[in-house]
Amino acid sequence: MLGLRLRSFLFNVGWYVGTAVIAIVGLPILLMPRRAVVAWADLWIDFCLWWLRITCRITHRVRGLENRPAGPVILACKHQSSWETLAFHRLFPNAATVLKRELVFIPVVGWAMARAGNIAVERGSGASALRGLLRQARATLAAGRSILIYPEGTRTPVGSDAPYQAGTAALYRQLGVPVVPVALNSGVFWGRRKFIKWPGVIDVEVLEPIPPGLDRETFMATLRERIEGATGRLVADAERRPAWNERGTSC
Repeated sequence: MLGLRLRSFLFNVGWYVGTAVIAIVGLPILLMPRRAVVAWADLWIDFCLWWLRITCRITHRVRGLENRPAGPVILACKHQSSWETLAFHRLFPNAATVLKRELVFIPVVGWAMARAGNIAVERGSGASALRGLLRQARATLAAGRSILIYPEGTRTPVGSDAPYQAGTAALYRQLGVPVVPVALNSGVFWGRRKFIKWPGVIDVEVLEPIPPGLDRETFMATLRERIEGATGRLVADAERRPAWNERGTSC
């Protein structure tokens, strides 16, 4: 356990220091075109994922990419960890992520999120928030980009049963494009608000798309069944691996 704590500590130190250096050195890039901001974000994310692999021995693999249709779609993704907020930018390039509006006010990092063309939504504003979400989403699709949304709206611990929010259903009904569910097990290795990061391979699975045209109740039930069913399977697979069974004696 001491070794795990040390590796997790080293990751956090490198993450914060590396982020600060990349942010300060690249600050003028915020004045440049969007493609330069995206390249800057790619550099930062690549550093973070590399440092995570070096210090905590966490890697990932992706299955089912062939299930994603050509053209813009709505990617509805399970959200268990900070990991996917980093990795999905690289796994699903050019997708606009739906995020909390307050995040774009974080110095440098938040400004870069906004300049990269993500979709910022005011949480708790009801109908006005949905109108703002739909307005930005339509502009994103018109630009030929996909939309990435976390249906639960926040990170949820492994095994939790959080409700799916209305935003995903609103996008599905109004935009008329397929919704591609995405399952994962990142929370097994990098838990929500957890300091320790356990070594292993994070699995991401792109599932069969849901075509447009279903009624709201059928759509939401289908989306939840596919994401939660696949996520439960991926979590169980991770927990059967030897590294999981050795957690009590890891050092």
